[in-house]
Amino acid sequence: MKQQKPTLTSTFEQAVSAARAHSGIGGGATPRIAVALSGGLDSSALLHLARAYAQQHDLALCAFHIHHGLSPNADAWLAHCEQQCAALNISFEARRIQLQDAKKSGTEAAARKARYAALGALCKEHDVQLLLTAHHLDDQAETVLLQLLRGSGPAGLSGMDVANTAASLLHNDNLVMARPLLQVSRKQLEGYVAQQGVTHIHDESNDDPRYARNALRHTVMPALEQHFPGFQERFARSAQHAQSATRLLTELAEQDLIATQDGDQLDISKLRALSQDRAYNLLRHWFATRGYSMPSTAWLAEMLTQLLEAKYDAQLLVTHPDCHVRRYRDRLHLTPKLAELEGQREDQFDDKPGTTFRWNGETELAFPAYGGILHFEAAEEGLDPDWLRSQPLLIEFRRGGEKLKPAHNRPTRAIKYHYQALDIPAWERGRLPVVKSAKDLLFAAGIGMDCHHLSSGAGRIRLRWQAV
Repeated sequence: MKQQKPTLTSTFEQAVSAARAHSGIGGGATPRIAVALSGGLDSSALLHLARAYAQQHDLALCAFHIHHGLSPNADAWLAHCEQQCAALNISFEARRIQLQDAKKSGTEAAARKARYAALGALCKEHDVQLLLTAHHLDDQAETVLLQLLRGSGPAGLSGMDVANTAASLLHNDNLVMARPLLQVSRKQLEGYVAQQGVTHIHDESNDDPRYARNALRHTVMPALEQHFPGFQERFARSAQHAQSATRLLTELAEQDLIATQDGDQLDISKLRALSQDRAYNLLRHWFATRGYSMPSTAWLAEMLTQLLEAKYDAQLLVTHPDCHVRRYRDRLHLTPKLAELEGQREDQFDDKPGTTFRWNGETELAFPAYGGILHFEAAEEGLDPDWLRSQPLLIEFRRGGEKLKPAHNRPTRAIKYHYQALDIPAWERGRLPVVKSAKDLLFAAGIGMDCHHLSSGAGRIRLRWQAV
């Protein structure tokens, strides 16, 4: 018997049911799903399909509209969406947003980032676990082609997933975003809208060829359709192959990360044993797990060359847009870019450096100029509190030459030696303050107390530094 071809509705229902399983939406209280509604043809079709599905499966349906304020017609679009939802008895809410860093990243990218963040927030406020978007087969083809033109690797050529969490985009860890129309063509949606009498708006920005997607949509895609009919399905298959390859590369990277990781760092000697392609794959995955943007192949090549060719004791620094890549004692570190602290700008030749203060029994004192909080904790062995109250105290960053004796049975050594013994990297040492009395060093952050003024007894005080 000949198998019946899936309809638009059956394709949609199957995709949503799979996404519900992925998101864990089940029984209990009436589950809530949401539609991202722009008011255009695609999302309007999605809204009507979702309404029928929600009624059939006893789901609560919401529609969320994001008002970008970029078009003079934006208010009219919002009103249209609100009226459509009211007519269909669908819960509706809009959110107005302002674009950030549009000049830096471009209007398209800034609008996309702000839109998804707002959608994630709305879903959190309304206890929605599944968000449906109207991306379709033609959108997938455009995405693959756009990524190909940018020179992207397998991850970029994977296009859009049918469903994913996208927590970094939506800022919502409990939300699954699904694209149940990803196997449906724009032409099919046009037919559905005409058949169902669905009204929709037209966003004039979709006609502007200055935007890359519009240039592809109105110029390149029609030419491809003319000479290669049905190319969208073949692009989608290629995207699926790229997704499979990406999953395999991720599995390999996870294995290599386990094999090369030493705490939060990577062992350079083990990284050196990998092939170049495998090392690139591992480093990209490592950056992704730390939430940093993906480095380019050229940047990776330059960084890897510097890191692997440097001497064992080299303290190498490579700057990434999101972080610093450092090498210390044959280990690779990813460290955040930190602003200079006010205390680091003190005149090193000033007769009165640092910040003087008195301790009056507080459990903690904040020192923003030094990037942290100094805690005063009760201990069986520590500083006599009466003596400590009587001392004029000084907090400052190390000037060189300071020495500390951590215990009576241990020698007095330069702080630099203690840092080395404790394997504290040089870039961290510059942000670790010391605390002194009028004459003596009492405490060094990252190391501990000097033993010269320590004594045993109830209510003794020990210092502890907490970076913030």
